Amino acid sequence: MPDAVVIGAGPNGLVAANLLADRGWDVVVLEAQEVPGGAVKSAELVEPGFVNDVFSAFYPLGVASPVLRDLDLGAFGLRWKRAPLALAHPATDGTCAVLSTDIDETAAALDRHTPGDGDGWRRLYGRWERMGGPLLDCVLRPFPPVRGSLKLLGAQRRSDLGDLTRFLTLSVRRLGEETFAGEEGRRLLAGCALHTDLFPESSIGAVVGWLLAALGQDVGWPVPEGGAGRLTDALVARLQNAGGRIECSSPVASVVVRGRRAVAVRTAAGVEIDATRAVVADVAAPALFLDLVGPDHLPAGFVQAVRHFEWDHATVKVDWTLDGPIQWEADDARRAGTVHVCDSVDALTVQAAQLAVGLVPDPLFLIVGQQGLADPSRAPAGKEVAWAYTHVPQHVRGDAGDSGITGVWDTAEADAMADRVEAEIELLAPGFRSLVRGRHVLTPRSMEAADANLVGGATNGGTGQLHQQLVFRPVAGLGRAETPVRGLYLGSASAHPGGGVHGACGANAARAALLGDRLRLGSKRRA
Repeated sequence: MPDAVVIGAGPNGLVAANLLADRGWDVVVLEAQEVPGGAVKSAELVEPGFVNDVFSAFYPLGVASPVLRDLDLGAFGLRWKRAPLALAHPATDGTCAVLSTDIDETAAALDRHTPGDGDGWRRLYGRWERMGGPLLDCVLRPFPPVRGSLKLLGAQRRSDLGDLTRFLTLSVRRLGEETFAGEEGRRLLAGCALHTDLFPESSIGAVVGWLLAALGQDVGWPVPEGGAGRLTDALVARLQNAGGRIECSSPVASVVVRGRRAVAVRTAAGVEIDATRAVVADVAAPALFLDLVGPDHLPAGFVQAVRHFEWDHATVKVDWTLDGPIQWEADDARRAGTVHVCDSVDALTVQAAQLAVGLVPDPLFLIVGQQGLADPSRAPAGKEVAWAYTHVPQHVRGDAGDSGITGVWDTAEADAMADRVEAEIELLAPGFRSLVRGRHVLTPRSMEAADANLVGGATNGGTGQLHQQLVFRPVAGLGRAETPVRGLYLGSASAHPGGGVHGACGANAARAALLGDRLRLGSKRRA
């Protein structure tokens, strides 16, 4: 009988298992898929000898996260690699904004088209240097983040507190307009914010875009040498070294609740595994509470709130094997591990509005990865791998383009979307299609089939909008890993602080489980 059962071997589940095992707990992780990793996997998706990242690919939060840093994964084989530039954002007018770990290079690229905008970036990055560490501590720790908040406030002059509050609620469009005279810097920030399901006009969009861009300036947007799966391999090796166990192809059918406490899990094969101290679930909140636990064990108001849980946008991702690097017209884009494809902030607003009303956008906003620039081991010499993803509605009501996509996501629609993605890249990199050796397409349906937590292709574990962040995640009034069922802890991206490969959701769940166990034992001794 293990002390803890962890449901799901994604990065959050593996982090939780590692932290519990470090405290001497006997831990078993049950994973539904044949291999661990959740959305952190690599494979030869298209042809032998070419390594593709199946879902997520670059990890600025992973490098910056104190949670992952404290696990010392380098001792278990993880090696980070960086491209010459973290990010490039070219446009059809020939301009190209870049993000480099050399601030002079970032600033010079902005000044090239709009003199003075480099100083605007220096001011923004100066804010990161003053408050970035305390802010990450606030974001990645359990809510309320008392220690991080005190550090964050301590980094400000009293006269700056109003400005800080405004900054934390500002839209990324407004921040770009106040900081940069030219379009290049504005679209650089906005593209970063729209990795989520925010609009350029959404509150908190400024801090999201600024945080991701500042991390790129600070630590780059690094990738694991050998593929994303190497991060999972390191977490697994560390867990096994600490005595933990992982059982793959072991889907959990239910959480066993007795006396309002989670005491075991029951697998799809009908095996009941007791958990003497805790159950930690790296499972999407609706699936955990409505399916694995069941409404009968939860307060009616909580069940109703969970039914209103909002997912982020769906995703279509295309992976390619190529006969050579992508020949972007903008030279800087040929040096960047990640490239954003969208001409302007206005175009991003149109795209976001189309998503909001259920239309497949036209044109698309693409996030393109060319990991071979950082890690040549991904492909044979002279060849390349690349990928691109774009957001589509969770429920498609129409197509703003001319492909007639309806959201059935059959082979024909997958190919139609891939063709549109390739056409967008071709505008900025003529001849791209002639490099393509083969491709692999993940639609919202196939993405969820490969990882049940990616519901409808949602990669953020739920919307990143303010109404489902902080104390509103996964439902209003929670904001922590504890749940209405004693001994059950939510450790997935549905919990605070949400999506991103940083391990904080799993770490918060592990810490809550340790505290809950101490309180339980203390109550028994007093009794």
